[in-house]
Amino acid sequence: MTHPLQILFVLIAAFPASIAVAVPASVFQTEKHRISYEVVTQGLSHPWALAFLPDGKMLVSERAGRLRLIDSEGKLDPKPIQGLPPIRQQGQGGLLDLALHPKFRENRWLYFSYAESENGVYGSAVARGRLNGHRLDQLEMIFRMARKTDSRRHFGSRLAFDRQGHLFITLGDRGDRPRAQDLNDHAGSLIRLHDDGSIPDDNPFVGRSDAKPEIYSYGHRNIQGAALHPRTHRLWIHEHGPQGGDEINIPEPGVNHGWPVITYGVNYFIGTKIGEGTHKTGMAQPIYYWTPSIAPSGMAFYTGDRFENWKDNLFVGSLKFQQLVRLELNGKRVIHEERVLTGELGRIRDVRQGPDGLLYLLTDEAEGKLVRLLPQPPLEALPKAK
Repeated sequence: MTHPLQILFVLIAAFPASIAVAVPASVFQTEKHRISYEVVTQGLSHPWALAFLPDGKMLVSERAGRLRLIDSEGKLDPKPIQGLPPIRQQGQGGLLDLALHPKFRENRWLYFSYAESENGVYGSAVARGRLNGHRLDQLEMIFRMARKTDSRRHFGSRLAFDRQGHLFITLGDRGDRPRAQDLNDHAGSLIRLHDDGSIPDDNPFVGRSDAKPEIYSYGHRNIQGAALHPRTHRLWIHEHGPQGGDEINIPEPGVNHGWPVITYGVNYFIGTKIGEGTHKTGMAQPIYYWTPSIAPSGMAFYTGDRFENWKDNLFVGSLKFQQLVRLELNGKRVIHEERVLTGELGRIRDVRQGPDGLLYLLTDEAEGKLVRLLPQPPLEALPKAK
């Protein structure tokens, strides 16, 4: 008599090696939806950002300086995209965010932020190139941070286009707190440019000899999330606080967001006060903050139809607690927070909505994964056993 395990081994061997055997994922009951997830691809080295191409393929940046291509079936191309400039992986720096030009279908411009090196010092930079198959052509420098240092921390750096075609670049204070209050220094600021890197005439500090004209807002610690609100089309950002005090802000032109003069965080390990407290006249308050810190990462507003009860909710990845944070909004106010998938996937680095209306997550690890969330029918909709 043939043993059942022998039959199983014969059946598995009969499948070609290229066919993946699907393993059902766990189902999670959240406040508004039952969800599961599936791994689209894995084997990514500390992936940082995800971008969806019009043909269904996806681009992923790896912090070590590689730009990877994933096809519509989730297969990772072993050959990285060629044509990138020299990129320095230094601490938190490396190849970071990705953004397609609003008219990418016509011009093929891909924008990317990264850490560049010059004479042993480092700073955030942004370049663009025309994506042509497996390489970037016509590489152009869009922005270089002034000034560079040997710090390994707080490079920023997210990229976002607004509805008028302006490019926003988020920066960190590079681990040197006073720089965020110096308008003659790019560190700790939000940058606003035209798509070719030129400076808009209506930037708030244009014409001032004591300020960099690229700066849109300042007093930021380390901005690592940026997304346009689906209804107001305003830019929302989040930034890392110190020990406590991670913030969500809606930046206004010329506004000082306070770091390090005001913060809801304290000094690491010793817990002492930073600056002058939590409020000061002339400095903006966050619309929401986390204490203790969650170490926020990617951020996206959900506008799809696959998770109908999450419409217009804001999603933020958490590196520290390895979770996805869902925020319900009423205008500019956060009125409810839910945390899901805690410890299930690892450190969540990026959050994006795909063209299919699903949410996609990148995990920050040596063998990083691209994961998508899937809706599951509510329990009352499941067929009853007969």
